[in-house]
Amino acid sequence: MPDILATIPLSAIRVFEAAARLRSFTRAAQELGVTQAAVSWQVKALEKRLDQALFQRLPREVTLTTAGERLSRAASEAVSVLRTALQDIAEVGEGVLSITSLATAANQWLAPRIGTFQLRHPSIAVRLDTSTRLVDLAHENFDVALRSGEGEWPGIESHYLFPHIHAPLCTPAMRERLGGLTRPQDLLDAPLIGSPDEWAIWFAAAGVGRQDAADIRTPRIIGDSQTLEVASALGEQGVALACPFFFSADLDSGRLVMPFKTVAHYGGAYWLAYRADRARAPKIKAFREWILDCVAQDPVLRDYPRREP
Repeated sequence: MPDILATIPLSAIRVFEAAARLRSFTRAAQELGVTQAAVSWQVKALEKRLDQALFQRLPREVTLTTAGERLSRAASEAVSVLRTALQDIAEVGEGVLSITSLATAANQWLAPRIGTFQLRHPSIAVRLDTSTRLVDLAHENFDVALRSGEGEWPGIESHYLFPHIHAPLCTPAMRERLGGLTRPQDLLDAPLIGSPDEWAIWFAAAGVGRQDAADIRTPRIIGDSQTLEVASALGEQGVALACPFFFSADLDSGRLVMPFKTVAHYGGAYWLAYRADRARAPKIKAFREWILDCVAQDPVLRDYPRREP
């Protein structure tokens, strides 16, 4: 019996994999840089060779048949294995490490330290991108990610970095303007910066009852990152809620103060994440060892140990 794989072009499998993953011939064509007609022709040719339908064509979408679902799983695995092999073969000493990170983690913690990684690995260039969305490491051009969550994502290997905690931060002048802030309840009348829901969690952690917390003022400023909100606090606009270890330099210099020792845990943590099948890639291995060493040696983080669930 002839080898059926020898009679099917690899390009047809690649087209099918994209169409099956995206559930759309049009989006598959856009991703592959070909026409929708070319995708449709390749899929029809594959179906003819296999003598069975792989998609059900509906008016506005396509769905996989039972045979299509089976082939889709195998095609996705095959494409992933090929992509990994090609990336590993293409990796040379003068490589580029692409990092995607939440903005505050990148700006306040990673960026001030990344120079030591480059000194240790001068042959690896770094490209750092910040994003608020969950980047798909399986299909987007990033090697590693700094992300928040529970650390469990399909096909992803993750390493704990630091806890997801917040505490009130403000300038010394703002603290004095608010009467010294001797009790957490004093913040109920303060100009607050940040999410009302996150403030409610902090007040609960600080022992402020629900009835009192119900009187909390609506925050005057809500930013899309802690960096922006703390910048507002530094501008004397109010009291921000943020991770204290991200702003340890401002706290050490006295530009910011942390009026209360209470920190609120918001579930999950910050993690280093990358595709599990790329764990042995030299540049990923180098970055993993470096960042875990940074976390272990950071004296500030020792004050905020991991909280077991």
